[in-house]
Amino acid sequence: MNIGEVAERAGLPAKTIRYYEDIGLVTPRRDPNGYRSFGERDVHKLTFLSRARALGFSIEDCRALLALYEDEGRSSAEVKAIARDHLRRIETKIADLQAMSATLSDLVARCAGDDRPDCPILKSLGGGARPS
Repeated sequence: MNIGEVAERAGLPAKTIRYYEDIGLVTPRRDPNGYRSFGERDVHKLTFLSRARALGFSIEDCRALLALYEDEGRSSAEVKAIARDHLRRIETKIADLQAMSATLSDLVARCAGDDRPDCPILKSLGGGARPS
């Protein structure tokens, strides 16, 4: 199948599939005319990558997970370690976002939002003092 067909089946843009090929995640066959020719195995790999990326795994994590997926002698402990590390990064980002939300909520609550020029949001962003 051509790149348009595989893109539709895998739920990925053709540009992403070309990128995955460029970085070696997929290697479709080439027809004598030079066009890419994808098979069911490629569709399966691309679907796998789409799902992994949707969960936020990095390209390198995806590369490692795909290699483990294809290795029948793999240890599930290796897979779990990659997923656990990714989960820790997500939890750290969530904590950072919650702290940002709390700070911004406080600033929004303290801002009168009226016609006066005094604004705690701008004061905070400016470090508390205005340069003269």
